[in-house]
Amino acid sequence: MPDVALLWFRQDLRLADNPALSAIAGRPVLPVYVLEDGTHAPGGAARWWLHHSLVALSADLAARGAPLLILHGDPRRLIPDLAARIGAGEVHAGRQTEPEARQRDAAVHAALQEAGGRLVLHRSALLHEPHLVRTATGKPFSVFTPFARALFAALEDLPPPLPAPDRLIAAPGAPAGLEIAALRLLPRPPEPDWAVEFPTHWTPGEAGAAARLTAFLAEGLNAYAERRDRPAAPWGTSGLSPHLHLGEISPRQVWHAAQAQGGRGLEVFLKEVLWREFSHHLLWHHPTLPDQPLRPEFNAFPWTTDAAMLRAWQRGRTGYPIVDAGMRQLWRSGWMHNRVRMIVASFLVKHLLQPWQSGEAWFWDTLVDADLANNAASWQWVAGCGADAAPFFRVFNPVLQGEKFDPDGAYVRRWCPELARLPDRFVHRPHEAPAAVLGGAGVTLGRDYPAPIVDLAAGRARALAAFAAIKGGAAA
Repeated sequence: MPDVALLWFRQDLRLADNPALSAIAGRPVLPVYVLEDGTHAPGGAARWWLHHSLVALSADLAARGAPLLILHGDPRRLIPDLAARIGAGEVHAGRQTEPEARQRDAAVHAALQEAGGRLVLHRSALLHEPHLVRTATGKPFSVFTPFARALFAALEDLPPPLPAPDRLIAAPGAPAGLEIAALRLLPRPPEPDWAVEFPTHWTPGEAGAAARLTAFLAEGLNAYAERRDRPAAPWGTSGLSPHLHLGEISPRQVWHAAQAQGGRGLEVFLKEVLWREFSHHLLWHHPTLPDQPLRPEFNAFPWTTDAAMLRAWQRGRTGYPIVDAGMRQLWRSGWMHNRVRMIVASFLVKHLLQPWQSGEAWFWDTLVDADLANNAASWQWVAGCGADAAPFFRVFNPVLQGEKFDPDGAYVRRWCPELARLPDRFVHRPHEAPAAVLGGAGVTLGRDYPAPIVDLAAGRARALAAFAAIKGGAAA
């Protein structure tokens, strides 16, 4: 009988184009998923998605003859013990870029090696190894455009995706594991079911990912460049980010399928795929990215911590409709349109002068696509303290942004229905509407919809003064 192998699923919860799975073809295999606790354990919304993704993966594996073993605990102990128990000389898994994951894998590899085994890692979650993309001088990239140019060239001969196996051979001697429900990933009483609307927006699992990709390529790719900044536009974005985060679909599958489809929006869409690669490149080379600014002068930035301001932002009660619509979309669907993510992030760190880490933490808990690299890199970009960042003095005006990207107010009216009857002229600036207009729309500011919690001009001036202070300190 061929050697038994242990297949350790992490952020690659799929059967198609899974290099770790293909590497052990024809061998008895024990698929295992270990829910681990740690500093960056999944937030609430991501845990909801993980539950349903594991249900789908478990069914797919069982149908092919090798049921998924579910465990909860420390993989540093569980994986070597499990490998020894079933006689697996090799453990195969997808490589991860997160600092904790890299430390964990080093410890697992050392334990396996001591017992005569090994941990074999495969590129599964990214198009290219993040540590192998270098500038002409051999250094990591810090600017996206040359990174994207280099990666486009490196991907010219990207191999095609691997097929899913028809059958698997189950390894003998598998121990009893946990039921997925025992992981307690879903909201539990007396906690309210904040995820009640999620199933109307999402279908977690490999089949759901494939269906979403197919629909986006047919409906959205060609017009992607024109629609991607319009939050109310149908198929303005792919919606693939949560599927990619847990590896229900591989970036290689997305890359090849998009190129095969073609269309006007192809290059712009592929650059968005590469932004994800860039974020993981940054995290690989800067492990403190989730907590500390890449630009050290921002360690002295005079943030103003205000729990009431933060709470109003979190609940979509700021008085600025595009911000509130985005935060309510996030709370109800576990996701937010990318343009609106930039607007709400800019509003928090600049107009409200709250630390970017506070926004990053809220997104981590409420996004179904919460990804450590993407979340940290994007928040640092908006805050002006990261790699290739938007300059801090670029302050998005949420009223003007709303009028530019949601000109008829369709997005705001969907997520802030109390403003639905306002005319287009005032839907993004209800605080400027005459009393008669507000009354005709059934809106009383402060009762039906909040008055603005900050004056935009004053907030912008305060932010620029704070930035000037750290620039002066750096110069001194």
